[in-house]
Amino acid sequence: RYSLFYNRLKNIEENEGGLDKFSKCYKTFGVNQFVDGGIYCKEWAPGAEAVFLAGDFNGWNPFSHPYKKMEYGKWELFIPPGQDGHPSVPHGSKLKVVIRAQNGELLYRISPWARYVVRDEGKVNYDWVHWNPPQSYIHKHPSPKRLKSLRIYESHVGIASPEGKVASYKNFTYNVLPRIKDLGYNCVQLMAIMEHAYYASFGYQVTSFFAASSRYGTPDDLKEMIDIAHSMGITVLLDVVHSHASKNSEDGLNKFDGTDSCFFHSGPKGTHQLWDSRLFDYANWEVLRFLLSNLRMWIEDYRFDGFRFDGITSMLYHHHGIGTGFSGDYNEYFGLHVDEDALCYLMLANHMINFLHPECITIAEDVSGMPALCRPIAEGGGGFDYRLAMAIPDKWIQIIKELKDEDWNMGNIVHTLTNRRYEEKYIAYAESHDQALVGDKTLAFRLMDAEMYTNMSVLSPLTPVIDRGIQLHKMIRLITHALGGESYLNFMGNEFGHPEWLDFPRRGNNESYHYARRQFNLTEDHLLRYRFLNTFDRDMNKLEERFGWLASPPAFVSEKHESNKVIAFERAGLIFIFNFHPHQSYVDYRVVIWHSSLIVIFKYKILLDSDAAEYGGHQRLDHSAEYFSEEYPHNDRPNSLMV
Repeated sequence: RYSLFYNRLKNIEENEGGLDKFSKCYKTFGVNQFVDGGIYCKEWAPGAEAVFLAGDFNGWNPFSHPYKKMEYGKWELFIPPGQDGHPSVPHGSKLKVVIRAQNGELLYRISPWARYVVRDEGKVNYDWVHWNPPQSYIHKHPSPKRLKSLRIYESHVGIASPEGKVASYKNFTYNVLPRIKDLGYNCVQLMAIMEHAYYASFGYQVTSFFAASSRYGTPDDLKEMIDIAHSMGITVLLDVVHSHASKNSEDGLNKFDGTDSCFFHSGPKGTHQLWDSRLFDYANWEVLRFLLSNLRMWIEDYRFDGFRFDGITSMLYHHHGIGTGFSGDYNEYFGLHVDEDALCYLMLANHMINFLHPECITIAEDVSGMPALCRPIAEGGGGFDYRLAMAIPDKWIQIIKELKDEDWNMGNIVHTLTNRRYEEKYIAYAESHDQALVGDKTLAFRLMDAEMYTNMSVLSPLTPVIDRGIQLHKMIRLITHALGGESYLNFMGNEFGHPEWLDFPRRGNNESYHYARRQFNLTEDHLLRYRFLNTFDRDMNKLEERFGWLASPPAFVSEKHESNKVIAFERAGLIFIFNFHPHQSYVDYRVVIWHSSLIVIFKYKILLDSDAAEYGGHQRLDHSAEYFSEEYPHNDRPNSLMV
């Protein structure tokens, strides 16, 4: 794999003037304006017979501005400035690339490099709008330095409001970012930013890869949002979709030049059976140029601090993970079923990002467990910084759905939370957007279900269902945070147990926005118990910020007691003790401490207690108590203490 990567990189260096020049094509492809008002246009359409530019600027004459055919399927056009020196294609004017296909048909297409596309009310398809304002937004704040502990708030701009509508970049900037900061998250991961014609696709059916979604506002609004986040010390990651593309042709990449290939594999190989989308040809030189330039544009124009690469399991294997289980056997990860071209692209992408922007972070979403994805490329690894620990949320769902409380297996929980390859960094999470979507259930909804509608008021009795749900919600999130990885992720709203599911407007729900929103107002009502969960989540993050357990070595697990239902471990100098027993509390419970000194006595105090009143607990612990270590062997360690 390293040999394939090295040869491809060497080819770029020798034939393309280096990786810097190769990946900078977002500044030349598409429609770009020179300082003197002239317009330079460039497209790659290898299957086209002829290419033209039409739009408001020429009265939509499809033939007045033909492109010149160049080598390797490229086409170029230069439009001189107007006589008065004004741009020949004004800012805000609509455009189309007109392709004469091999069968003679004229196709009106949006440039794959378009920076801004909009859909007028009442229309089905998007229109390409030339975006070149007289004064673009100027970033005022530097990007944060690379974080040691990542606490990620997974977000969707459009649903980030209690109101039933598509929320805006401005709303997120001034109403949601302060909330994220207050909750102790230092990183926001933005979904559904790359333009997607179908809102209900959650942003995963991308139609315009270089355009920030216009349904939330303008490109400058997004730039301002990222700039304000940086002023708060918040790192901003983009959920990037390079694993597939929408099948739309009128306003997408599909059949751009009139053929079924161009950016994609031809025939059945170029279509994903389950997603009904197109699959990139990662061996194609111009596809590599397109995708690498895309990453670079988001970093350099918008100042994103890195990426979460979505759906890379589909990229890594020719079978795309369809109908395939992964047991961890290494034969599943090496062989002819692996798409080495796609893997090589990911290595190139990580190498480019690390070479040009070493402060940026990359995250792999891979359900298969491909070894070494998060090891350096020089070792033959994928070059990612983090990978998602995708087994953890599945385990919590399985436990809650299938087991009685008294049947919870402590060893199995610990195994799932600690089962990761040494020196590959994992992002732990109890639930993400996947669990919030319609058809699934969040942890809070699984734990409390219908009673969330009737018994979350402090004026109503604390029922056993609500009590159990609130306590387990806190414990599950804390043990995942502290034991499950080297970073932590939460999907917006789940920190306070957001009721109901997430469902975007579509035909099946009469185009309703009722479930396409986040009811942040629930945490501000002091008569509702949601504020307890919200406060606990904030204090949990603040404690990690203070002690940095995510950046510390893996935890030392000293106890996973099946009959007592107790898990105890030590990390970053803190002792974590969880009692998952449904009805048994313990007095004078002995736990191990890692320190083996026989001379020094260590004193411990409670820092975070899920049973505290401010978190909706029962206040059974005395926070003024002090706990001292003693030379008393326990669980094969010389020192311990009683709690």
